Amino acid sequence: MNEAIRFIVDVASLGSLYALMALGLVLVYGILRLVNFAYGELIMIAGYTLYLLSGSPLPWLVMAACAVVAALAASVLTERVAFRPVREKSLTAMLITSFAVSTLFQNAALLFISPRARLVPLPDLFSESIVIGGMLFFVRELLAIVVSISMLVLFTALLNRTVLGIALRAAADNFRMTRMLGVPANLVIGVAFAISGFLAGIVALFWLGRTASVMPGIGLEPLIVAFVATVLGGMQSLVGAVVGGYVLALMTVGINTFLPQALVDYRQAFTFSLVILILLFRPEGLVRGK
Repeated sequence: MNEAIRFIVDVASLGSLYALMALGLVLVYGILRLVNFAYGELIMIAGYTLYLLSGSPLPWLVMAACAVVAALAASVLTERVAFRPVREKSLTAMLITSFAVSTLFQNAALLFISPRARLVPLPDLFSESIVIGGMLFFVRELLAIVVSISMLVLFTALLNRTVLGIALRAAADNFRMTRMLGVPANLVIGVAFAISGFLAGIVALFWLGRTASVMPGIGLEPLIVAFVATVLGGMQSLVGAVVGGYVLALMTVGINTFLPQALVDYRQAFTFSLVILILLFRPEGLVRGK
């Protein structure tokens, strides 16, 4: 029973982060049909914001808020400066632009900060553990579950209870028709990038909490995770992005738990093999778009 509870908590904490990352990626894809390969660099920007503020007298919560705002601002600025000028040209132009922005952010970090990993400040709470029912849990895992689920609930309320949320859902379903009905395209796209950056900033706090360091290439792994989760859940569905995140976490934790020690180094190969098998039988993803 204890092992089962441990397994569920691991899947829930990792899956919550995967779901938020996938949601931020698929929200932009649903509107622009753009896989934003600069999305992972928002994690890096949030991390370096924490690093640059580490010597300040600010409380950690204020530094964390600044990191989230930095990720949000970078996402909105990227849309305004890089993607908007090429938006009407072609998907290929936007795709190449996303690669260019990703490379630009990484090279800026290499040039102006350092190619080496830098420590980021974390609260003592992230390294503490508590005992519940005779079992030891890291506080950061439980916080990740609570915060991520809260974000998912707030995001669901935004999409279903507000005019802006309805506009986002309509744009993700049929962007051209949404524009024809008078919804301002730039506003909807800008809000989508802002939400995507905000979710990336929230994820960054817990993603960095695992290693307590940031480096220029740190965004690659969360980008791959988000992309695989969206493909697994369904690129045309916001619900699918969340489902894909939790399913990918279930496979990852399951393989790490039950794989023999001699094969642990090949866990990513096993994970992606399972993803390929699922997509062979359900190429549109686990959740079909409406």
